[in-house]
Amino acid sequence: MLDFSQYEALTFDCYGTIINWEQGILEAIKPVLAAYQLGIDDSQILELFAQLEGENEAGEYQSYRSVLGQVMQQFGEKLGFVPTSDQLNCLADSIQNWQPFPDSIDTLKRLKQQFKLVIISNIDDDLFAFTAKRLGVPFDFVITAFQAKSYKPSTHNFEFAFEKTGIPRDKILHVAQSIYHDIVPAKALGLSTVWVNRRHDQAGFGATLPASSQPDLEIPNLETLAKLAEGTA
Repeated sequence: MLDFSQYEALTFDCYGTIINWEQGILEAIKPVLAAYQLGIDDSQILELFAQLEGENEAGEYQSYRSVLGQVMQQFGEKLGFVPTSDQLNCLADSIQNWQPFPDSIDTLKRLKQQFKLVIISNIDDDLFAFTAKRLGVPFDFVITAFQAKSYKPSTHNFEFAFEKTGIPRDKILHVAQSIYHDIVPAKALGLSTVWVNRRHDQAGFGATLPASSQPDLEIPNLETLAKLAEGTA
């Protein structure tokens, strides 16, 4: 079991960990596919999203809004339709409506009493601003792909966070849902990690690419993290 007293800061992935991004993704894409009479199940949509997002984030840096536009363009290419301008922007425009998981806000407020809270997210600053308002919990630092000019799983995003926060890496506990985007690179840099296995009751990897790593702790939700940190689990 982790000794939570040794950590000064909790760094969080946001989308998938704090925010229910799979629900947000599906609510944005499914109406587009329905407009072209394309009956594709949710798991296929999420898996195709994971593939296309990963490909577009792996090349030369572009904004996340641009990444999501490319994802929708390529959905059309693969499924045989030409998206309208509104449909190209549907994912990015929907982020302002993406909802936190039911346990997220209360858990962050509880953890804020013990730790510095940091976001390390594959997002644009202006898009995260919508999420910050929805969460209403002040973070000590927010590190975005827009600032780092790279996307996780690049270790550069974490190294950028070390430099910006000044927090020693042995005092950081990284908390994330995505093995691919977060646990693998965080472990490579020697960080302690918590895998929030939000999909523990579902098959597959959903909106993230398959990957394998050994986190220091696996939990099903953020409420469990708060209880463990408080010693009340």
